[in-house]
Amino acid sequence: MKFALIGAGERGTIYSQYAHDVCGHEIIAVADRNPVKRAAAQARFGIPQDRCFAEGRELIETIPPADALIIASLDREHYAHTMAALERGWNILLEKPISPDARECIAIRDKAQEKGCKITICHVLRYAPLFVALKEMIAGGKLGKVVAIDLTENVGNFHMAHSFVRGNFRNSGITSPMIMQKSCHDMDMLLWLTGSHAKSISSVGSLSYFKPSNAPAGSAERCLDCSVAQSCRFDARKAYMPSMGDWPARMLTPDQTKEGLYQAFREGPYGRCVFHCDNDVCDHQSTAIEFENSVTATFTLSGMTNIMHRTIHVMCEDGEIFGDDDKGELRVANFRSNQSDPFTEQTIHIGTVLGNHGGGDVGLMNDFIASLKPAYDGECRSSIRKSVESHLMACAAEESRISGKTIHLDAFEQTLKNAKE
Repeated sequence: MKFALIGAGERGTIYSQYAHDVCGHEIIAVADRNPVKRAAAQARFGIPQDRCFAEGRELIETIPPADALIIASLDREHYAHTMAALERGWNILLEKPISPDARECIAIRDKAQEKGCKITICHVLRYAPLFVALKEMIAGGKLGKVVAIDLTENVGNFHMAHSFVRGNFRNSGITSPMIMQKSCHDMDMLLWLTGSHAKSISSVGSLSYFKPSNAPAGSAERCLDCSVAQSCRFDARKAYMPSMGDWPARMLTPDQTKEGLYQAFREGPYGRCVFHCDNDVCDHQSTAIEFENSVTATFTLSGMTNIMHRTIHVMCEDGEIFGDDDKGELRVANFRSNQSDPFTEQTIHIGTVLGNHGGGDVGLMNDFIASLKPAYDGECRSSIRKSVESHLMACAAEESRISGKTIHLDAFEQTLKNAKE
């Protein structure tokens, strides 16, 4: 098969490398405004110079549609790239979020249906073995029906500072609100596990820590100029030098030497003081959701954690399940008759899996590539049709956070449809 790539950053590279290196498919074209990333993809995949572009639209308008297009550009570029590609008949693997704008999400879904094109959204958690096992356990019904779910995304304090304070996803006007950019995954997971539709959402949260009022006395705009850097855990040298050659240091510069990283600290966004950036996304947010089947869910998104993974607690009629996607395990317990009954708990170890997101990236790519074959009869687990609702939930949660009101999803979607008309 032949693939083209728009957005040669980390996520686009992961997907295209898997298609090329593991599955043996060809990457025939690349587009990225960053000449270093573009050149790296060109060299990595042996792409001819006349199929390397600075702009995604140029690739779409120049290259005849091949088997599929991987779109991993910035959030607010997804709509233009995807709609243009659909007009030309491309099948698409689209990085989440579909778009920060709920109306654009709906428009992309409708255009894909109109054109008969396949779009798979990179909701990789639907493919992660731990969450697949959890879904199967719930569907098996041994613990009765689900009553409530408590899901937490522990972003990790250093990850929060890297990606959502200094990094690409720091500002909702440039990319998305954090609950959309980081956690449409989680909205999608709750939809999938409950097997229902969201009825109402309320949400609270704010940017409370990473702002100028919390800057230490004597701090500077950049870590290398700061008199209190030695006592600051966010000092760029502490954050990135130990991971030279690996994530997150490799996000700063291709020159993974001490000299290269220090130049990035002096000149690039990752050398800035975390209390003096142009960030505006929440560093913590809590959301309560009621589903049409009466299941309730709470979701907590927090950058104020040491750990950097998801934990989940599923409460059923006859027992409960605790999941930890870092340990790769599920703990299952049936309810007892009284407090003195022996307490037993079964621990299910999912084990080590290949790839990022607990094996989700690999599962996603295998499903997407399979869907492109003529004999494939069905719909990807994270198709555009299945994925739009999670984005509407994220938009509704953000509206609730800002307005202080509970958002009812039927009315919210109807308002979007009326605005479209």
